[in-house]
Amino acid sequence: MSEELTVREIDRIIEMAWEDRTPFEAIEYQFGLKENDVREVMRTHLKRSSFELWRKRVKGRKTKHQKTSPADRFRSQNQKL
Repeated sequence: MSEELTVREIDRIIEMAWEDRTPFEAIEYQFGLKENDVREVMRTHLKRSSFELWRKRVKGRKTKHQKTSPADRFRSQNQKL
């Protein structure tokens, strides 16, 4: 899965995953990766301590899923139309 991604794409996925208000659905829309795939990218490309910190941060966070987030969404210039 991550073998097919460029370094630039991996960097962007990691950046989006760390953003509190970017839902996993936005990453799936742009890169075709489900939440478990994003988790695997993060596990593979971050240091163990950074991955564990990220997991602790996003676990149960309502803003990481569109259905549970009350926030309005905007489209980044980097996101596909």
